[in-house]
Amino acid sequence: MAKVKELIEKANKHNVKFSIVTLKDIVDTNDKKRFAFNNDKTKIRANQGHSITTIDLKLEPIEPPEYLYHGTVGKFMQAIKVDGLQKMSRQHVHLTSELETAVKVGNRRGQAIILTIKAKEMHEKGNPFYQSENGVWLTDTVPAEFIEFKS
Repeated sequence: MAKVKELIEKANKHNVKFSIVTLKDIVDTNDKKRFAFNNDKTKIRANQGHSITTIDLKLEPIEPPEYLYHGTVGKFMQAIKVDGLQKMSRQHVHLTSELETAVKVGNRRGQAIILTIKAKEMHEKGNPFYQSENGVWLTDTVPAEFIEFKS
């Protein structure tokens, strides 16, 4: 977690001007709920951690629903069929329980292809799942055997 006061001071020194009011508005209105404050709003953090490996999200493994979804595009399909879904530069593979969200994610890079992940089966075979505060499902990798390749 970053100290809010320090974040604002350092940003302002680099001509990125904002206040605690602005920061609260960003946290409250971000459509993906990417950020969260601690209880007294003196610290802020990213909800998934993304590519910063030193962040401990303190997530506990939980049982996922039977199926989760991942939105992608055609240019990645061959690699996914061979290697499954990999976290790449992120801390985790990001999945969703909402089909509409997977479509939005896939459409950001072109024509969406929606992969159905056999999450419960994967979990039962020893692969842990986590859920971030903003509802994103996280796991380390999704082997190809747990992916249904249909759009």
